[in-house]
Amino acid sequence: MTKTAADYTWFENDFPDIAEAYCFTLVRGLSPTELMSRLEGRAEAPLRGIAAVVDSAFARYDLEDGDRQLVAMTTVGAWTLLIEPNGYLGVTEDRVLAASAGATWVSHFVNINAVGTFLWAEDRVLRLCFDPMFPEDRWGTAPDELLDVMERIGFHLEEESPETDLSSPAAFALAEHLTGFAITPTLLQDTTFTCATIQIR
Repeated sequence: MTKTAADYTWFENDFPDIAEAYCFTLVRGLSPTELMSRLEGRAEAPLRGIAAVVDSAFARYDLEDGDRQLVAMTTVGAWTLLIEPNGYLGVTEDRVLAASAGATWVSHFVNINAVGTFLWAEDRVLRLCFDPMFPEDRWGTAPDELLDVMERIGFHLEEESPETDLSSPAAFALAEHLTGFAITPTLLQDTTFTCATIQIR
């Protein structure tokens, strides 16, 4: 049964430090090591729990003068989960499409200004991309393939704005639909993440 936006409202409530600006990416077909190689990452010390990742990411950003960004990774079944506090590499099309060769890539991002992106790519082909707050404007090779699913999940596909914005929770639910993998509070709190820094400019 497809999860809905309501199933992910806990994220903003329980993890406010990362919920205001993040990028979550799931990649099938690449291990964390392979993914970092494609993104030209540099290995860093592992960190346990998302709170430690967020603190370290902001500290590293200042230390690197904004040139490099810390990311956290873990293996979840056949997928590699990549988390970027206050990052956006996972939805940067030119880097994503090159890195997605032979792989499936599902990513969603939001920044502190509530600007967001959902991106689904397969083997260097952009299947679907849109801003979760404005899902009526979609592009890619399959922009309408998931319309029924998106509506069930809770994306507001009409031009009028909804009373309650559930675009971020809906993005988590759509990512779960595409990957079969659910982000959970326990995963975020208890995982010891493989970490790396990536050049961002």
